[in-house]
Amino acid sequence: MELRHLRYFIAVADEGSLLTAAQRRLNTSQPSLSRQIRDLETEVGVQLLERQARGVVLTAAGRVFLDHARLALLQVEAAAEGARRTAQPKTPVLAMGFLVGLEVTWLPHLLRMIREEAPEIEVTLCSQSSPELALALMRGRLDVAFLRPEKQSLGLSFKLLAKEPLIAVLPAGHHLASHKKIRPQDLAREIYVSSARTSPVLQSVIQDYALRTGITLKAKYEGENISSAMSLVASTGGVTLVPLYAQNMLAPNVVARALEGEPPTVDLTLGYNDANSSPLLRRLLSRADELVENVQNQSIIQYVEALQ
Repeated sequence: MELRHLRYFIAVADEGSLLTAAQRRLNTSQPSLSRQIRDLETEVGVQLLERQARGVVLTAAGRVFLDHARLALLQVEAAAEGARRTAQPKTPVLAMGFLVGLEVTWLPHLLRMIREEAPEIEVTLCSQSSPELALALMRGRLDVAFLRPEKQSLGLSFKLLAKEPLIAVLPAGHHLASHKKIRPQDLAREIYVSSARTSPVLQSVIQDYALRTGITLKAKYEGENISSAMSLVASTGGVTLVPLYAQNMLAPNVVARALEGEPPTVDLTLGYNDANSSPLLRRLLSRADELVENVQNQSIIQYVEALQ
């Protein structure tokens, strides 16, 4: 079995079509791809895909094999990335990732710790969505990331840092802007803008909140991320729900308000790859509680207390 067999199988599983996978993902012909998949099934010894009139679907065995195939490719990518980083110049590097806008709160304190532990280290930063950060950790491209506890995260561990309350964001001139707190029933009457298109964990929290409070939040508009959702709020006159840290990103034409009652919360975690043997990473993880304590006096924490 070769790595290309795994890549071909994953492409077909993702696309649900041999033809689409061949043309869009693999730059090969459908007959050639079909032979590769048959060879793979012969070697595995079971049928992995069921051919149908409109494409293919995974068999039960195929679904199990898909998870292992993804992990195998991720491990190969992580091994290659680790080798490249080892062979690079002598200056050690710590690669960190953040949810967009979150670095404002956590990065100053984390950098202070890094300078105490390893003043010679070079730090690189990136800002991405939570699923993208999890994938980068799995591929060995990041050492540590501030993200949500993503479910599809083979080989990762998540250390809880905070349970972030959600807040409502609405236009500054909105009729609800004069309220100190927003009732869930008020949200249900307004144009709702989704802020969770690229965050399945946040989306799940918002759906659970709507179910718990007996309201329906059907998105009329969907932002690519929290920042674009807030832009849509300003332009459509709608409302959205975002984690507390997003108040760092508020434009002058929108305002944030607390939710009445017990607000929903979304977990913020420190994620890392279990296979990462970096001594610095382990020392930073051992100081995670200290990091949380240092952040607790930040303006963002005081802000939520003022909203309550």
